[in-house]
Amino acid sequence: MIAILMGGNSAERDVSLESGKAVYQSLIRQNIACFAFDWQGDNLSELWSKKFDLAFIILHGRGGEDGYIQQQLEKRGIAHTGSDAESSANSMNKHLSKQIWQQSGLPLADSILVERTSALADIHFALPWAVKPVCEGSSIGISKVEKISDLDKALALAWKYDDQVLIEQWIAGNEYTVAILGNKPLPVVKIIVSDQSFYSYTAKYRSANTQYFCPCGLNEQQELHLQQIALKAFNAIGARGWGRIDFIIDEKNQPYLLEINTVPGMTSHSLVPIAAKAEGLCFNQLTKRIINEV
Repeated sequence: MIAILMGGNSAERDVSLESGKAVYQSLIRQNIACFAFDWQGDNLSELWSKKFDLAFIILHGRGGEDGYIQQQLEKRGIAHTGSDAESSANSMNKHLSKQIWQQSGLPLADSILVERTSALADIHFALPWAVKPVCEGSSIGISKVEKISDLDKALALAWKYDDQVLIEQWIAGNEYTVAILGNKPLPVVKIIVSDQSFYSYTAKYRSANTQYFCPCGLNEQQELHLQQIALKAFNAIGARGWGRIDFIIDEKNQPYLLEINTVPGMTSHSLVPIAAKAEGLCFNQLTKRIINEV
């Protein structure tokens, strides 16, 4: 019996419910015994009262993607999809994941970590900047700062979600993403955002104008290079099963790692199903493969 863990109490709850519903319907279509469980942050005792031998984690954001739910399952010896507790925690924390990638010599934009309780250090890289909560997903709380006078407002927004904030060099360019399934990168997806300055929460989940291209338009060598960086980044973190690595490629064709998602979205707008389809996997095959990677 598989428990599909969805919902949560993070800022990404609505997206998780949508992803979870899609996964649940897929497993039902395949006659796989399962039930959907809406974790609301305080009802785990209800989950432990049920009988299941595998958890399909489709919880996005805090609680579900930061190692907490993974730790609770691992403590009880219950198998689960995706990365373990430690790798999940390192992936969710943008500062920690950047430190790990830096040690592996992977391409990163300059950044500094800002603590809510500390004075702001000198920023040694030029404007514009991306200001983002360290432990948040789906572009929640992110601002683009083009002049110093906008920084306080951007920090105030980010502080709503986290006590630690990353100020990062803004890289102008095109966004790409590489899904990993098992230990294999899937075809690269290019993202074109028409009505936002960046791939925001609205652009991801609410806009009808965001476009996804797979094939992505890179030549074979460029695509292979991006896939190789993605796989190296995935393995450096210690991630497993499945995930997604996001990139920006600048005007000089230099790729920069943005972040890793260890529980990517599985909605109609989501990128992993798009990449899987290009690999010849329908949604049902994708969900079964994720389970088989446990």
